[in-house]
Amino acid sequence: MPLYEYAPTSGRCDQCAGKFEVVQRIADDKLTQCPRCGQACERQISRVALGGKYSTSESAIKNSGFTRYQKAENGVYERTAGTGGPEILHRD
Repeated sequence: MPLYEYAPTSGRCDQCAGKFEVVQRIADDKLTQCPRCGQACERQISRVALGGKYSTSESAIKNSGFTRYQKAENGVYERTAGTGGPEILHRD
């Protein structure tokens, strides 16, 4: 099962150190509240760890069904591989 990272939407929490991880099935709904403090939270975009025999080339990422984003400027990320998700992500 995948490990998902969450962070409070307010940006900080003294109880959760600002982030927490949850093992969830892909079919499970995203959490909307922190299980420890009850604050509103959102799932974070995190890197996929591939290594060894796995290729991280643009074509291999696309063929595996993943999407890669690259930082274009402060708070703006552009899709460089894959077809899932928006072409541009804006993060505050």
